[in-house]
Amino acid sequence: MIGSLPMLRGLAGFNRAWLRSDIPAGLSIAAVGLPSAIAYPAIAGLPPETGIYASIVAPIAYAIFGPSRLLVVGPDAATMTVLAAAMGAIIAAEPATASVDRVAIASALALGVGVFCIAAKLLRLGVLASFLSRPILVGFFAGVSLSILVGQIGRFTGVKIQSDGLIPPLVEMLAKSSLIHWPSLVLGLVMFALLWIVKAFRFRVPGPVLVVVLSVVLSAIFDFQGRGIAVVGDIPSGLPSLSLPALHQMPLDKIVLGSAAIFLVSFGAGIVAARSFGSRTGEEVDANQELVGLGAANIAPALFGSFPVSVSDSRTAINLSTGGVSQAAGLVSAATLVAALVFLHSALRILPIPALAAILATAAISLIDIHELKKIWRISRMEFIFALIAMWGAISFGVLNGVIVAVAATLVYLLRQTMFPRDGLLGRIEGRHGFFDLARFPEARPVEGAAVFAIQGSILFYNADYVRTRLTSVARALPAETRCLVLDAGAVTHIDSTGAAALDAVAEILAKRNIVFAMADLSEESRGILERAGVIEAIGAHNLFNGREEALRALIGTVGEAGSAASAG
Repeated sequence: MIGSLPMLRGLAGFNRAWLRSDIPAGLSIAAVGLPSAIAYPAIAGLPPETGIYASIVAPIAYAIFGPSRLLVVGPDAATMTVLAAAMGAIIAAEPATASVDRVAIASALALGVGVFCIAAKLLRLGVLASFLSRPILVGFFAGVSLSILVGQIGRFTGVKIQSDGLIPPLVEMLAKSSLIHWPSLVLGLVMFALLWIVKAFRFRVPGPVLVVVLSVVLSAIFDFQGRGIAVVGDIPSGLPSLSLPALHQMPLDKIVLGSAAIFLVSFGAGIVAARSFGSRTGEEVDANQELVGLGAANIAPALFGSFPVSVSDSRTAINLSTGGVSQAAGLVSAATLVAALVFLHSALRILPIPALAAILATAAISLIDIHELKKIWRISRMEFIFALIAMWGAISFGVLNGVIVAVAATLVYLLRQTMFPRDGLLGRIEGRHGFFDLARFPEARPVEGAAVFAIQGSILFYNADYVRTRLTSVARALPAETRCLVLDAGAVTHIDSTGAAALDAVAEILAKRNIVFAMADLSEESRGILERAGVIEAIGAHNLFNGREEALRALIGTVGEAGSAASAG
């Protein structure tokens, strides 16, 4: 029955035997997820219970609508940082006298992210997942991690830090160093060290779980709250009621822009993570289908007083490592967290804030992928520069503006790659088939009486002038005995009206020198553009050919060697 419902793909083919794997996996997911569920909301100034709510309802929604068997959704440090920036912009737009309901704003943004996901699915915009390249994401998350680390200064020290950015909070901390609450700082640093010890020695008990249990026990024994160490405080013991955020009381333009920024980062990073896990398990990742699952996983928290979520690396990794086989593991995790909320709220109330700061600081450091940055440096210096630009944007302009910088860097990179399409004059090598780039193969020789010029890339408004200049310089440098110039358009995927005008200008120059301008292997779409622009009429339809060899035979009477495009340079 379940398998026949398309919306329950993560539970397709379910049988009871799977519970032997899914129940332990779900318990492990809950154990690892509870500390982050309590800690992450602090990044955006939200109460800890909102993280628990998100960790309960989001996996349930994804189990119903998500396509993957193994992915687990939940609070994510990077998404929370973008959420914090978006909330800051919305709160700043509110009148000073207005009461600010941070939970309602976070819920409205979660609803907006969900709507963006569904709209993108309907428009089949899953390709947006590839819009932020891996280098851009790596750099952006490195910048986000530094922002998170700086944000923990106050929680570690017990000092209220009012400055924003990267350097000002450090300067303010130095100025207020006399106010440091040393027991809080010592506790936070000890727990931070414990997390790294557990990670280094690969303890079977996850570090965050150990920190939460140990710090709660110590807090109960030594009365941390009475000694001035901040604790989480009261956490509601019941589940939230279903309600819609009051959108009419909020600046909708800021809600839309904030939701768009969160959607772009969380979906882009989520699909990167999904594909990474999919490559290990052999599970295909369909970005358009994932939009439905992530849309539902964000709308559900919005209706229960929580915030946006994304694919959780840590929870998905735990699911895989403990043998989870279906979304039943996510449902077990949700049920476990419900039990924790009902029965453990008294223990969670005395959880010390410095311990949560240690968990957040460790999570932030894990966002800095030094190995990947080294790999990018080794592969492409240019992409490494764009990674640094994205990191600098997140640090210098704030996380929300950093998203804009990251998107702008991606656009600049894409334009840079296509503004100067690869081109070159082609010739033959004696005894070998095909055509070869004269600049790359010194032994290649031009075809006598003709010139063959190849362009690899589209000819569009932003590179048409470059293409025209290149073709014009080639045309003017041709020997006097040249009878034709054949443009190999086999790798030209698209030509717009500006590109057509550039080719028309080249045709005029060649006509003045009595050199025939011909095109080979022109696509039907590009031919239609050139016909409507009058370029085909100018050069003559009889000068369009299916290949370079056909063009040379017709224009100069040469019987060429059988060549292949694959051997062309």
